[in-house]
Amino acid sequence: MNESVEKPVEKDRLVGRSVSRREDPRLLTGRGRFVDDIALPGMLHAQFVRSTVAHGEITSIDLTAVRDVPGVVAAFTADDLELTDITAQLGRPSTEFVPTAMPVLARDRVRYVGEPVAIVVARDAYAVEDGLEAAKVSYAVLPPVTSEEAALAPGAPLVHEEAAHNTLVDVSLFATDGIDAIFDAAACVVHVESRTGRQNALPLETRGVVAHWDDREEQLVLQTCTQVPHQVRTVASRCLRLDERAVRVVVPDMGGGFGQKCVVGREEIAAAAAALRLRRPVKWIEDRKDALSASFLAREQHYDVRAAFDAQGRILGLDADVVCDMGAYSCYPFTAGIEPLMASAEMPGVYKVPAYRVRGRAVTTNKAPTAPYRGVSRPQYVMVVERLFERAARELGLDAVEIRRRNVITEFPYTGVNSITYDPGSYLESLDLCERLVKDEGWYEKRSAAAAAGRHIGIGYSCFSERTGYGSAAFAQRKMRVVPGFDISEVRMDTSGAVTVTTGTMSHGQSHETTMAQIVADELGLDINKVRLHQGDTERITYGWGTFASRSITVGGSAMRLAAAKLGEKLCKIAAARWEAAPDDVRLAAGGARHRDGRVLTYEELADVAYLQAHLLPKDIEPGLSATATFDVFNDGTFSNATHGVVVELHEGTGQVEILRYVCVEDCGVAINPQVVEGQCRGGIAQGIAGALFEQVTYDAQGEPSATSFMDYKVPTAHEIPDVLIHHLETPCAFTETGAKGAGEGGTIGAPAAVLNAVNDALRPTGVELDHTPITPETVHRALNLELSS
Repeated sequence: MNESVEKPVEKDRLVGRSVSRREDPRLLTGRGRFVDDIALPGMLHAQFVRSTVAHGEITSIDLTAVRDVPGVVAAFTADDLELTDITAQLGRPSTEFVPTAMPVLARDRVRYVGEPVAIVVARDAYAVEDGLEAAKVSYAVLPPVTSEEAALAPGAPLVHEEAAHNTLVDVSLFATDGIDAIFDAAACVVHVESRTGRQNALPLETRGVVAHWDDREEQLVLQTCTQVPHQVRTVASRCLRLDERAVRVVVPDMGGGFGQKCVVGREEIAAAAAALRLRRPVKWIEDRKDALSASFLAREQHYDVRAAFDAQGRILGLDADVVCDMGAYSCYPFTAGIEPLMASAEMPGVYKVPAYRVRGRAVTTNKAPTAPYRGVSRPQYVMVVERLFERAARELGLDAVEIRRRNVITEFPYTGVNSITYDPGSYLESLDLCERLVKDEGWYEKRSAAAAAGRHIGIGYSCFSERTGYGSAAFAQRKMRVVPGFDISEVRMDTSGAVTVTTGTMSHGQSHETTMAQIVADELGLDINKVRLHQGDTERITYGWGTFASRSITVGGSAMRLAAAKLGEKLCKIAAARWEAAPDDVRLAAGGARHRDGRVLTYEELADVAYLQAHLLPKDIEPGLSATATFDVFNDGTFSNATHGVVVELHEGTGQVEILRYVCVEDCGVAINPQVVEGQCRGGIAQGIAGALFEQVTYDAQGEPSATSFMDYKVPTAHEIPDVLIHHLETPCAFTETGAKGAGEGGTIGAPAAVLNAVNDALRPTGVELDHTPITPETVHRALNLELSS
C-alpha cells in the first residue's frame, strides 16, 4: 500500500487538509466533458495529410482525388489557407539564437515524418480517413539528420538553411575565472557522459480541438485541450489575421498535458482556419499514432560533465557541455532554448558549487519538434550531477550519502555560483530522513543478505530541488520575447453569498477546483462548497499564462488569495458601516462578518446591501462585490526540494529491474492539500521511472520513428510502479501568499537519478557503471553476465 505522513492542521482551516477532490464525482462517473465529447450541429471532422519522409522538398500536392471521395467536404494546402507562420523568439544575438518559422502547414519543404502538409475535412471520421488515403504528395528526398552527432558533423545537411551547423541555440551562461586551474589542482576529478532517450509526455487524452464561428459574437471559438489558452488565442489571431477579440479559446476538462500541451500546435490553428473558411464547426482529434510519432516530443539530451573535489569530498567545480536535440522547430513561446537554458542556469542545484562553467546548445534534426515535458531538463541534469557524486564517493572511499551531506546547501538564503538565490529549504533534513527511513526498514541488511545468496539488490538516492514560482523576472533572464510570469484573479460574490473565482492557470489534472477553493474559502471564512472556480476561458479571464513549471498554486493561488483578501476588506467595510463600527472590529468567519461584541451579518445580508440596497452603502463604497488582484514573483522564484531513495533488484536471467521500495521525502512549503501533493509525487515518480527504465522513441537512418503504437513504445503499467512512502517536510515560502511552493514536477525530477544509482549499486560486483537511460533489460543482462563469466 502507498503510505504517507501528514502534518496536523489547525481545526478550522482548510489549507493543509486533505479535502476530497471536488472534481472526482464528475470525472469518475463519466460526467466530465472533454474535447472529443463535444458535438455541434453540422460538425465536420478533420485530419492531416502528413509527410512520409523526414526531409525533402515538396514537388507537388495533388488533392483532386481527395475532394472526390464521398463525404469529403474540403481539402486545403498552405497556399489555400494563406496563414502566417508560428515563430518563437529570444532576444539574443544571432550568434546565440536562430529563430525558425514553423508554417501551420508545410509549404516548400518537410522536416520530419508526420509534418502536416494538408488538412482534409469530411462529414465523419471515416470519410476523412478515406480522404487521406487519396492524397498524392511528391517529394524530392533530401538526406535526413537523425542525431545530434550527425547534426554537428562537418558538412552535415542543414535542416534550416539559416541555422549553420544545425545549431539553434549556443549559449555559455557561466564561466568562473580560473576554473581550469581549479580542476588541475583538485584531489579528485570525475567525469560522466550521459544520454537520455527521446520521450513522449503521453497524456491520456491526445490533442484536439473543436472550432466554430459564432455569428452573434463575431468570434472564432476554439474548444481545445491546452495548458495555455491565452497563448493559443494570440497565435490563432495572428496566424488568421484576426483581431484578438475575434478569437475565443475555451478549455473543457482535460486528460493530462505534462507540458506537451503548454505550447501552441499547428493542427489547432489549421482546424480553426478550416472552420473559418467553411463557416461550419470542425473537429480534429489526434489519433494515437500521430500522438506517438508526430506530436511534440521531449528529453533527448547529451551531457558531458566533469566535477572537481577536494580530498574530503567537497566539490570545487563543475564543468558541463549540454546538447539538446530539439527536433525540427522551436516551440512557441519557449523556443528551442527551453532545455539548454534550463540546464545551464540550474545545474548546480542543491549543492554548494564554488566554480562553474557551462555551454548549452540546442540542435535541430529531422525529428518531430520538442516541447517542455514535466521537469524540463532537470531530470537529466540532476541524474548527471548525482552520478558525479556517486563516482566521487567511490574514488574517495566515502559513503554516497555522506558526500552529499558535506555539499548540500544548509544556510539560507544562498546565492549560488549561477547567480540564483535559493530561499530556505530542507535539503539536509530531507537527505538525512530519507536515508534513515530506508535504513529503518532494514534494506541495508537485506542488500547484504541478498549478495551472500547471489542476488543483486541495490540502493540509490537522489537529492534535488525544483525551482517553482517562476515570475516575469526569471523568464526575462532567458531573454524570451514573450515573457510569462504574472497571474490575474477575480473573486466575485453574488447575492446568495456564493463566490466565483477566476484564474489564468489551467488544470489538466492537478485538482485546481479543490485546492484553489480551499485558499479562497479560508480567506473569506466560507464553506468550500460556496466557491466555484472558472478557468480556461479567454472571454471570462482577463489574461493568463496557463499552467506549467509548477506555477498554479505559487503564482495563481497567490493572486487568488490577494483578490479574496481585497473582497474581504470590502465586506468588512460594509458590515462596519451597517454597525457604525470600525472595520478593525470586524472579522470574517463561518459565512459572515462578525463584530467583536458578537453581532453577525451573513454574506447573504451583506450581498443584499451591496447589490439590492445600494442606497444604504456609504458614498466611498461602490455597489457590487468583486475584487481583482495580480501576483508576480520578482525574485528568483522559490525552490521545493526532496530526496528520493530507491531499492531495486536485478534479475539475472532476464535483466529486469524490479523496484522493491521507493521512499520520497519532499518539501513543497505549505501543502495546500497533502493528498493532492501525494498524487503529484506519485504521478511524477511514475513518469520518472518510465524514463529511467522503459520509454524511448528512436529513429532509423531515414528518420522514420520507431514508436507508432504501444506495441513499440514501452510504457510501464501499474505492475511496474512500486508502492511509495511519502513523508512531508514543510518550509513555508516567504515569496508566495500562501507559503506554498510548487509540487508538480519533483517526482519526475528525482526518479531517474535514484533509479539509476540503485541499479549501479546492484551492479557494483561487476565493475560496470551505467550512465544512460532508459536502462534496458538487455544492458543489465550483459552487465550481470559479465560478472558471472568472470
